[in-house]
Amino acid sequence: MIESLGWLSAVLGGATLGLFYYAGLWFTLRNLPQQTHPALWVFGSFILRLAISVAGFYFILGPDRNLLRLGVALLAFIVARVVLTRRLQPVPSPEPRSNPDR
Repeated sequence: MIESLGWLSAVLGGATLGLFYYAGLWFTLRNLPQQTHPALWVFGSFILRLAISVAGFYFILGPDRNLLRLGVALLAFIVARVVLTRRLQPVPSPEPRSNPDR
């Protein structure tokens, strides 16, 4: 029973990390046009998402260093990417303005 709880927590942890990482990426790119320093915005977002994800995977790995549990979490992380990609629709590009001087 305890072992199955560990596998369930690995799946839920990986999916949660995936949702956080890819939703954060979506949020970053969606708000990019309003930023005064877009490169700093993208870099800061990447570092924050990466640090939290690596810490989460390290926590999921556990003190016994179970690589199979880490693999399950990584698989759930990738599944979260697929789910978010299908759920979040791309932002339509703005219509080009017609030049009134022409």
